[in-house]
Amino acid sequence: MTVSRRRFLGWSAAGIGGAALLGAGIDWQLSGPRTLGKTLTSQARLPEPFTLPGTVPAVLAPYRSDQTADYHQVTQRRATATILPGYRTDIWGYNGQFPGPTLAARHGRTAVVTHRNELDVPTVVHVHGGHTPADSDGYPTDYLLPVAGTTAMLARDPQAVIARGQRDHTYPNDQLAATLWYHDHRMDFTGSSVWQGLAGFHLITDEPEQALPLPRGDRDLPLMLCDRAFDARGRLAYPAQDPTFLHTPGVTGDYMQGVQGDVILVNGVPWPRYDVAAARHRLRWLNASNARVYRLRLDTPHRQAPGFVQIGSDGGLLDKPQHLDAIDMAPSERFDTVVDLTGYRPGEQVTIVNDLGDGTTVPVLRLRVTHTVDDTSAVPDRLVDLERLDPAHAVRTREMNFRMGKMTAMDGSTQDKGWLINGKPFDPQRADATARLGDLEIWRITSDFNHPVHVHLNQFQVLSRNGRDPRPTDRGWKDTINLDAGQAAEIAVRFTDYTGRFLLHCHNLEHEDMAMMANLTTTL
Repeated sequence: MTVSRRRFLGWSAAGIGGAALLGAGIDWQLSGPRTLGKTLTSQARLPEPFTLPGTVPAVLAPYRSDQTADYHQVTQRRATATILPGYRTDIWGYNGQFPGPTLAARHGRTAVVTHRNELDVPTVVHVHGGHTPADSDGYPTDYLLPVAGTTAMLARDPQAVIARGQRDHTYPNDQLAATLWYHDHRMDFTGSSVWQGLAGFHLITDEPEQALPLPRGDRDLPLMLCDRAFDARGRLAYPAQDPTFLHTPGVTGDYMQGVQGDVILVNGVPWPRYDVAAARHRLRWLNASNARVYRLRLDTPHRQAPGFVQIGSDGGLLDKPQHLDAIDMAPSERFDTVVDLTGYRPGEQVTIVNDLGDGTTVPVLRLRVTHTVDDTSAVPDRLVDLERLDPAHAVRTREMNFRMGKMTAMDGSTQDKGWLINGKPFDPQRADATARLGDLEIWRITSDFNHPVHVHLNQFQVLSRNGRDPRPTDRGWKDTINLDAGQAAEIAVRFTDYTGRFLLHCHNLEHEDMAMMANLTTTL
């Protein structure tokens, strides 16, 4: 019999269970990509788009290095930041920054990151897209408790590895060059923690990438894209059931479909302007929003927009570049692109817009050409050699059904609707899928709603959508696939190197927080 979500999390009798929350006041009709969630409206004064200068998160320097590893320290703490002009906004930040500092790593060189928790809530750090041992992957009940203690709710999980104050995370970086990111993964509170600011880039380079003549230096821009809303005092607004983020998880009303904001931030700046050279620019896009899907497009009044040249996906570079007029990007997806502004004159500009937005969520950022340079960069016709997974060698096919349904309590009674995988809410004590290292599997994923499905440990390749060829944007190694309502997809995945407990889940963070996760156990 399925264990109820209220029972296995050990919520207090006074708390409101996730199952009860999920049934309240939601229009459960299927929806298209424009309606992944409900949008909060800001009460603060908002700046005019493209009046604030864009920024790039600083790279985190190691405090020491040896022959094989670099050692870093990160403190999770409260801070105030100027996000909207004229306001000071409280954030939770890695090193007190939003976004957090970028960890720049090299293939085959280990990074050891010591995280210290000076917040008043438990945290869990996950490197999204990382090929990482289980004890450093960020399982949602492997809590890092605050230095000063906490009264926060903890999920009941006998296998959880809990630390107080600080914890070392070891990242072997034994994977292809890629744009990854790290964020909080605390059980039932991932959405609120990321919304408060706990997110940053983790970039891996390797020799094949470095040998390519791609744009470098200040023309290589990692761009964290997210939406937020602000109250009348400039504070981050989030519709939490429990504003302290300590006891009762979940959000209110229709926001359980996903929380969206009406302010688009790029690297923490609302609708920024980047002053750039008339040259090629590498734009590494990360959708770090809780629920919003973007359709990014280049727009300029001066000439035909150049479009994006995609060179990489979630898991690294493509085998060859492809031209895209627009990019559909779901939460946690990354697109590595080059935009060619050679031949533009100082004063000309390109605006990047979101065609799935409305009002203030249409503009994203502006590139304003201010000067010319000698540009020796190029995008080669061939980028890297990629292994192709052969589905004929798969040892099994699994069905993974992401949908809304009834929850079942221990007494056999059914409760209100929740976000489920294969008809079950997440239980950290249940093994949902067990895979042997080295085995190739095919997963058939189906969806009744819009769900960006993320798999931990290994990247995968998309084989089909609704029995047809994958989309052009499905190319390369992926760790997240966005399913529209009523869609089915097949992926090929092979798990390697590390045994233990990992996850698959929806990366709409409100869906994830409300039970849409499952355990993946890897064995020898």
